[in-house]
Amino acid sequence: MSTDFYERLGVSRSADADTIKKAYRRKARELHPDANPNNPEAEEQFKQVTRAYEVLSDPDARARYDRFGESGLGGVGTSGDPFASGGLGDIFDAFFGGSPFGASGRSQSGPPRGQDLEIVADITLEQAVFGGTIPIDVRTAVRCDECNGTGAGGGTQPVSCSDCGGTGQVRRVRQSLLGQMVTSGPCARCSGYGQVVMTPCSACKGEGRSVTVVDYTIDVPAGVDTGSTLRLSGRGAVGPRGGSSGDLYVHIRVADHHSFERDGADLVCNVTVSIAQAALGTHIVLETLDGAEDLIVPAGTQHGRQFVLRGRGVPVLNGRGRGNLIVRVVVDIPTRLTSEEELFLRQYATLRGEDVTPEDKSIFSRIKSAFS
Repeated sequence: MSTDFYERLGVSRSADADTIKKAYRRKARELHPDANPNNPEAEEQFKQVTRAYEVLSDPDARARYDRFGESGLGGVGTSGDPFASGGLGDIFDAFFGGSPFGASGRSQSGPPRGQDLEIVADITLEQAVFGGTIPIDVRTAVRCDECNGTGAGGGTQPVSCSDCGGTGQVRRVRQSLLGQMVTSGPCARCSGYGQVVMTPCSACKGEGRSVTVVDYTIDVPAGVDTGSTLRLSGRGAVGPRGGSSGDLYVHIRVADHHSFERDGADLVCNVTVSIAQAALGTHIVLETLDGAEDLIVPAGTQHGRQFVLRGRGVPVLNGRGRGNLIVRVVVDIPTRLTSEEELFLRQYATLRGEDVTPEDKSIFSRIKSAFS
């Protein structure tokens, strides 16, 4: 292996501290004695990589090394102690995923939290627009009434675990090339609970909970849409043996409506009028989700024209105001005409100077269609 510290780590001389740290972790994982048992060469390379990192991770030591080389380090990086320059957290993180001290490196003791649950709730468009309450059924874990959630039966109570002293955690001292390493993990005897159930409850088999269907009534805010999710804290499954409850996530699914389509905060509907109504104008009583609205269709209205009723749409979720109701006009073209209606339209076309299919061809087409 190269004697140059930068080459040992595989980084350039201009590498920043983060790049050096990542390079060291990668090399350390590759060369660690636990990953290379009975391999003296890998062990020696691991020592050299660790020494290089000790120096290059210390700004003062790195500056002296860059100027004078290894001879300018004095005692820096020669102690053989990879923890001397604060590398304990880095090394532990490289092999165990976190520091052996503090909250980040300890598993939580005591009964675990219950699972989060997810369900889908179907609602109508009216409920999405105006909000309201809806009932839901959730299959979940609840506290066992027989043992009051302790998991212990026969009038008994859980006892403190003798292996971990009730902490739920057991410390283990491990010898390695780097010296003593202390790790902490869940107690095998009590599985991290800190207590042991000597006589399990017959109803829940020591779990402290049972599975059943629970009925909830939830509030649906105005403006929700398909894909909206409501989080109900503490409405998930209860944890085993007195553990706290998880959360319940309700995913909303809005049913299609027979008259209205939703476009964001707007509602869209179609209004069908005849040719005469479109040409001469008409008055329509439009049924909206808010009640009846008067809609004036002026003379000469074209197919596809839109009328906007402001504030008759969907409320803005977690905001103010409502969207609009957009009314699209659909002009109905008759497909079958009586002889009187056809005669009238031909006279109308003649008055306007419009070319239409001749009457005899029209009759021939009808006969052809009847036998096709």
